[in-house]
Amino acid sequence: METTFALSILSMVLWHLPMSAALHRRRVLYPSAFRTKRGTPALLNPSIQRSVEDANLLYEVVWSGLYVEAEKSVLRVVDEELASLRRLQPLEVVCEDVLPRTLSDILRLCHHLEEHRARMSKEDFERTVLTMVYTAQRLAQSSTGHQRELWADALLQLYRNIKRDLGAK
Repeated sequence: METTFALSILSMVLWHLPMSAALHRRRVLYPSAFRTKRGTPALLNPSIQRSVEDANLLYEVVWSGLYVEAEKSVLRVVDEELASLRRLQPLEVVCEDVLPRTLSDILRLCHHLEEHRARMSKEDFERTVLTMVYTAQRLAQSSTGHQRELWADALLQLYRNIKRDLGAK
């Protein structure tokens, strides 16, 4: 009876190991991208860049002035003409619902990025770049020296991860 019990436990453990290893490899860098929130457009895993025109539009929006307010989680585009474009709806969803806001969440993301050995997906890469833009904004807004140092460290870690991903083959 004891050997049957031990064999059943051993078989459950051996069955569970490949499953947990597969789940660990597929850890999602931005889990909130796969959750829909009440009152937001139903975009599951929203992507901003679907074409070259979308990439150019994103560049133009960031260059003209893209601000993500920390307290309200609201995206603000300075150029009114760009802000009125319907094609920016996925950008709003990503900036307001998907990107990490707190320093601890951003540092946790940096840790997951360092553990992530494969190349980032297109969606994860653009979210990491937008997180870097948000971190740079928070660095510019921070008042105390200690806070500035923490935000600068997070910005540097994000930069290193993006650079590593661009250099990966």
